[in-house]
Amino acid sequence: MHIDQTEKKWIYITLVMTVVMMGVLTFYAVGSNIHPPSGFEPIDSTRLHLSEEFGEDNLGLKKNEDGSLTLTMVAARYGFYPSTVEVPVQTPIKIRIASADVLHGVHVPFTNFATMVVPGYISEVNTTFQKTGDFTLLCNEYCGLGHDHMWSRLKIVPKSSL
Repeated sequence: MHIDQTEKKWIYITLVMTVVMMGVLTFYAVGSNIHPPSGFEPIDSTRLHLSEEFGEDNLGLKKNEDGSLTLTMVAARYGFYPSTVEVPVQTPIKIRIASADVLHGVHVPFTNFATMVVPGYISEVNTTFQKTGDFTLLCNEYCGLGHDHMWSRLKIVPKSSL
């Protein structure tokens, strides 16, 4: 089988580019100390509504002893529950969210809150919202035909109003 010289050159160029890109990604990951997440907290998604933490009556905002807050939410087709949440500005908050059905992504534009919600695991994000306002909590991972209607409201309010 004959391979033209030009085709051989392009094969070599492609292989070199692949090796260089893999090297750059490896160097960046090692240099920035990036590794896959660990310490997953599993949960049975089929019994999520029966669990103590993610039961319907336990969803929402709770104040911790140290003054921080914990927000417990469920992502399910096609909404986030509770659907509206009020959080005080500049208060540390731990957001714990689980999926009742399929893979979801949670994103609040113009903030640092974004995470994936994988069925069978609890996703946890620690953040502090820096400015007041009404924000939309969006699903950024296609989850079915009603995906474009999957959103909730996040209201960041002054500390004195809660």
